[in-house]
Amino acid sequence: MRFIVFSALLLFCVPAISQVKLGVFAGPQLTTSRYTIKSVKQITDYKVGWEAGVTAKIPFDTRLYFAPALYYSLKGYKVNFNAPSLPPDSNAINNNTQIHTLVAAPLLHFDLTNHPAHFFIQFGPALDFVLAGKEKFDLNSGAHINRSMSFSFTDYGYVTASAVLHFGYETENGLLIFAHYTYGLGNANNADLGPQIQHRDFGISIGKYLYGRLK
Repeated sequence: MRFIVFSALLLFCVPAISQVKLGVFAGPQLTTSRYTIKSVKQITDYKVGWEAGVTAKIPFDTRLYFAPALYYSLKGYKVNFNAPSLPPDSNAINNNTQIHTLVAAPLLHFDLTNHPAHFFIQFGPALDFVLAGKEKFDLNSGAHINRSMSFSFTDYGYVTASAVLHFGYETENGLLIFAHYTYGLGNANNADLGPQIQHRDFGISIGKYLYGRLK
């Protein structure tokens, strides 16, 4: 039975392969977070990051496409505390993080016109999988800490959920440029009674479809 279902799906997908566009993209971004301690918003600042990855454009309906993307994203934030925050440390007065993530985003893509060159929007959920992270912070004793971030079920989280929005332009020969915004939905902290950390980032990426042609 499983073989029959797999075969049916394969037969359904094969005719559409020639219509699929595969592409790459990269660009800079500004990243920060919404950081609250016991519902009190902390003062945060932006850091410079970047993203780079692969995407696809798969026909779904008139001007509507499935646009899954898999990409690396360098995130981070700077924050000053007015209350104890654990993590990073109950005696910390600030924190400066740099976080390496792999993002899987099953987005929907909508072309705003039927013209070969056109504006488009993409939107949908995303999951950020943490690869590694560094943090630097000062203690109220005057000590300075520079260390790797600890990820576990009781420290920073390995996975967070986000909502992603892209607005861009595609040329007739497949060049892409788009602005992107990521709104963190999940808490990047797993520690009980710890802070609420929700990533935010926005930037501009440039890319190109390298394979496939929509008909």
